[in-house]
Amino acid sequence: MVHLIVQLAWTCYNFYQSTPTKLAGENYYFRKDEDMNVGTSWNIQRPETIESLFYLWRFTRNKTYQEWGWNIFQAFEKNSRTETGYVGLRDEYFLMHYKNYGFPIVTCALRNITKPLLNTQVNTGDKDDMMQSFFLAETLKYLYLLFSPPSVISLDEWVFNTEAHPLRIVTRNSHEEGQSIDPEEKIPHHLHGRKEGRIDYK
Repeated sequence: MVHLIVQLAWTCYNFYQSTPTKLAGENYYFRKDEDMNVGTSWNIQRPETIESLFYLWRFTRNKTYQEWGWNIFQAFEKNSRTETGYVGLRDEYFLMHYKNYGFPIVTCALRNITKPLLNTQVNTGDKDDMMQSFFLAETLKYLYLLFSPPSVISLDEWVFNTEAHPLRIVTRNSHEEGQSIDPEEKIPHHLHGRKEGRIDYK
């Protein structure tokens, strides 16, 4: 299982390394007896590959994953950074086909009206005008943790949800295991929506 995980991470990293900008496309095709090739070729700064490298670094301490993460970060710095933030890379070819034919590039491929995906964003570095919220909340967070000591948000004490929010691990018998619980801590008795008023503590 570990070997499979490592191979998948290597494949994801090579999504980045296979383009001139060193930033990965949105998806890739794998066909028998052919090299992988980019499908939808925009990049919107997704965190999943960096997240995978973070976990592999924490569990193996193999600095290769830090090197891969640093290379991806450098690609963001070179291709996505602007004076006011970081933006994604657009896919002009996709937008052109959507405008002309009214359906996405994948459907175009099924109807045999596509051309090779050349001169698109991950190849040319053409920028869009949007910084995704998850670039700050997830991508950069996992990059920071990738180069932080393992004691920073230790995986023995914390677990991340799908939005990269750390949640402390608490068991039913945490108080018996020596974890301190503040008896004065107030717990919300009922949570109201913002339009319903304040939280009622009892």
